[in-house]
Amino acid sequence: MSDLKIEEQTLTKEKIKLKRPPKYRVVILNDDYTPMYFVVWILRVVFYRTEVESEQIMLQAHTTGKALCGVYSHDVAKTKVNETHMLAEEHGHPLHCQMEIEEGEEL
Repeated sequence: MSDLKIEEQTLTKEKIKLKRPPKYRVVILNDDYTPMYFVVWILRVVFYRTEVESEQIMLQAHTTGKALCGVYSHDVAKTKVNETHMLAEEHGHPLHCQMEIEEGEEL
């Protein structure tokens, strides 16, 4: 029998504190040219809102200048903004929405 020397190693687990990724608000902006029915359609198709929710969001944007469509991760928010702009352009409307960092979030 051969003598094998086994080395012992002590493994310690480092506790890594993970930070939640920031959330982004997607807000739709009012303009005087995009028809209300188109805004409602966008909210239903892109943001998966109900008819009633879509109408409320559209009216809020119409009266206050902007309205919250939803809160998402960065990639999802960016995709929804891009999809909204693409559909608006395809249909000849100047509808615009934007991403804003969610309150209390840090970059």
